[in-house]
Amino acid sequence: MTVLLTGFEPFDGAEVNPSWEAVRLVPGVRAVQLPCVFGEALAHLRAAVREHDPAVVVCVGQAGGRPDVTVERVAVNLDDARIPDNAGRQPIDEPVVRGGPAAYFATLPVKACVAAVRAAGIPASVSQSAGTFVCNHLFYGLMHLIATERPGVRGGFVHVPFAPEQILDQARPSMPVATIAGALAAIADAAVSVDDDLRLVGGSLQ
Repeated sequence: MTVLLTGFEPFDGAEVNPSWEAVRLVPGVRAVQLPCVFGEALAHLRAAVREHDPAVVVCVGQAGGRPDVTVERVAVNLDDARIPDNAGRQPIDEPVVRGGPAAYFATLPVKACVAAVRAAGIPASVSQSAGTFVCNHLFYGLMHLIATERPGVRGGFVHVPFAPEQILDQARPSMPVATIAGALAAIADAAVSVDDDLRLVGGSLQ
């Protein structure tokens, strides 16, 4: 069963992006780097899905400031960029897909993925928001693709913390890339092997 993992190129002046650095370390998957650019990221994802014909797609992005690996539950049909992407694009209050539904849920077993990461000794949680930058743009685009053209595919999005080398002069959370790769391997395994998600608390008060 083919699993496709995607990570992003560096953005916002950074020299590395831990999403890609970790994705390319995960054994037994197809790994693809995507541009951090609205529209282009989706075009590259579509091409990768056509090429590899995966059963599972997990897109990965950096969420600097988060202390753990977070498996996203829902993608919203909204681009609202606080900063420009790598092509200088900064959409404000625009839909990802014009006329598309307001939101999509991931088709990964989200809570089982979180449980698998924790079982590997790595901090993880369910996230209720993938933001409104290129990560959510890609997540929503993936789920729209699955809903309209690839209904048998399982898909979702995972956010990962900074790598330690990104914050040497800052008191901010980070996680080694090798640890992130271990978390992604556990998520990929759960996505393939778990049919029905676990019924565990994963909600938030905020």
